[in-house]
Amino acid sequence: MSSSTKSWEDAAQHAIFEASKTLKNIRSLYIKEHSVVVDAKNAIKEYRITGNLSFEVETPEKNVSNKG
Repeated sequence: MSSSTKSWEDAAQHAIFEASKTLKNIRSLYIKEHSVVVDAKNAIKEYRITGNLSFEVETPEKNVSNKG
């Protein structure tokens, strides 16, 4: 989940930015839901998204030793 006062695109970028602090190799963001918060004057106050991030998992290389 992420939000922005600017746009859904900005909310998506914010989600990717925050996730990139702890995840590597982010490949895509699938946005499942869009919503907005409306203020008392019926203006959009906040854009919100709910989505799933896809990322590549790194696996440790096997340490192969040629002891013989």
